[in-house]
Amino acid sequence: MPLFLRSGMDRLLLSSQEPRSSRPHLLSPFRGHSFGCSRSLCTTISIFYLIAIWDTLFNFIRRCGNRFNHVWRRILEAFVPEGFPSSVTPDYAPFQVWDSLQGLSTYIRTMLSTQALLSAIGVGEKSATVLGATFQWFLRDLTGMVGGILFTFYQGSNLDSDAKMWRLVADLMNDLGMLMDLVSPLYPSAFVFVVCLGSLSRSFTGVASGATRAALTQHFALQNNAADISAKEGSQEAVATMVGMAIGMLLARMTMGHPIFIWISFLSLTIFHMYANYKAVQCLALTSLNMERSSILLQHFTRTGQVLSPTQISKREHILPTWMATWSPKNTFLHRRIKLGARVSFLDKQEIMDLMQSAKCRQKKGRYLLVEKKGNISIIMHRDATASDVLQSFIHALVEGQMKMDHSSGYSESQTWIDKNYADFLQKLNSSGWNTERLLSPSIIWRANWSSHSVDEKID
Repeated sequence: MPLFLRSGMDRLLLSSQEPRSSRPHLLSPFRGHSFGCSRSLCTTISIFYLIAIWDTLFNFIRRCGNRFNHVWRRILEAFVPEGFPSSVTPDYAPFQVWDSLQGLSTYIRTMLSTQALLSAIGVGEKSATVLGATFQWFLRDLTGMVGGILFTFYQGSNLDSDAKMWRLVADLMNDLGMLMDLVSPLYPSAFVFVVCLGSLSRSFTGVASGATRAALTQHFALQNNAADISAKEGSQEAVATMVGMAIGMLLARMTMGHPIFIWISFLSLTIFHMYANYKAVQCLALTSLNMERSSILLQHFTRTGQVLSPTQISKREHILPTWMATWSPKNTFLHRRIKLGARVSFLDKQEIMDLMQSAKCRQKKGRYLLVEKKGNISIIMHRDATASDVLQSFIHALVEGQMKMDHSSGYSESQTWIDKNYADFLQKLNSSGWNTERLLSPSIIWRANWSSHSVDEKID
């Protein structure tokens, strides 16, 4: 309370406590005026009291708010990377939101499928044996492990180049695996076979999801904080798991004994799961160059002379599996007609000699050769070719393929285009935020060594 108000209040209280006999009784012709001054003083005192109370309340709320913000920031530190949002890419937050929602849906459905699987094994039945249930579970896990190894052997090198597509495929296979678990009680005679199929499907999920997640973590890390991002992603997933399991337990209890409601819940959550996965992958704006992104960028550059940004490319590239995108324009799939790292043995001896002697041998002293055959373009890589050579060879093949489609002469014009425009194209890619250090592609197993006289195939 202000000092002058406090002193005025003290005088008012002292005057009110004096004995009536000691007060002089004076008659004043201005009594009405004195009464008006007293009312004004009381009004002023009331206003100052209200101001003081409001000031105290405001300070209390502000202190509580500061404490709450401090506590909230401390909680967030367990779930978001240090320095968020400046330490991650702009697409990190929307991706994590959709990814958490799809994870929540997965854990809810897991409770439903696990309940069906346990009932099919015989949990709760007197006729069931521990050894029989253990053996069935062993076969299920064994099938999953073998399937994961085989999937890694055949597709491990392709996961990095098409991270978006494989992310969707991984979740689709996980949905199929849970569907198999839910279906298993309906076919008692084929129970082990159905359960093993489900485990095999989920094994693909484990490999593809883990590999693509590592690639995405590297993409999100702007300050070399991939480990921090990975750790915080684990915390987010743990919360989604706990919430999903709690809701799943409640849903399993509510739908127990009502198959129709179990199936409705499972299918509804599966549809939402796939939608959330699609939205999560769609919002990713990857800056790495793979075959499809390079093809889209080059086609736009040859038409306009400009390079699209990663955000613009993310809206044009296909994130669905190849067999689901057959409706797309044919020239979008130009990169599929290019074979990177082709074997020399697919040519006969005369074709090899013609290759080295013809005008197409302008790259003879370079580190790659282009061979056009039956509408497809094969790239033969030199054993000493670097990552930049691989990128240039693929762009060169795209240019030649585009010119072939436009009924141009092909190789000679494509070589001229590379000599004049490739450096400018690369510079504009860098300016637009693209990573041009390497081309994300399947591993190049076959390489060759050539000189002015011969070409020898070599496995590198």
